[in-house]
Amino acid sequence: MPDNQHNQVNLNARPTEVGAPAFLWALVGLMALIELPLTLSDAGWIGSNEWRMNVFLLGAFWPPLVSDGIIPLYTGQKVLMFLTHAFLHGNFAHFAMNSVVLLALGKGISSVYGASKTIILLALSAIVGAATFWLLTSSSGPMIGASGAVFGLLGLWQARDYRQRRALGQSLQPVMSGIAGLIAINLVLYFALNGGIAWEAHLGGWLVGWISAWTLASRSAK
Repeated sequence: MPDNQHNQVNLNARPTEVGAPAFLWALVGLMALIELPLTLSDAGWIGSNEWRMNVFLLGAFWPPLVSDGIIPLYTGQKVLMFLTHAFLHGNFAHFAMNSVVLLALGKGISSVYGASKTIILLALSAIVGAATFWLLTSSSGPMIGASGAVFGLLGLWQARDYRQRRALGQSLQPVMSGIAGLIAINLVLYFALNGGIAWEAHLGGWLVGWISAWTLASRSAK
């Protein structure tokens, strides 16, 4: 006879999730719905090559709108642009790079903190990233991209590693090396792109993530 004690199935156990959770795919899908038509219009396949700039006018973060008394194009633009800029990208490669990192890191973060707190982290990182860009930049041009939100995930990931290593008495060198690597990458991209990288937004998003490691619960109920 079979040993029932060893053949019981835990009906309450959750299956191991494969791939990124649905809410992250939904965010990437929304960004794709915006980027794909713009990529096609840039290539001359649909619409006109003015589509991207028109979308930027409506959704990008424009520093002069905050401080120079410029009249917004629609009600609430001065506030909404702190978040809407994160759904826009400069080209398909920019979108793809942010999406890959968002899905990869977001999966790990959401498995620990849950979907709602991960979404809050992404939103706060994007908003604070835009605010930091406004405070530190001298540019009057638009700022776009989900990089601030992505750097929020990076900051939280590195802060968790830092806390765990300190608690276990392990070396902090890997964390410091990772932070130094992020700084180096930003410097290289800044000079390679002739200043065309919003490092200020990266910094703001990363700080939100780092601080969140101390302010969020260690684990969310699933």
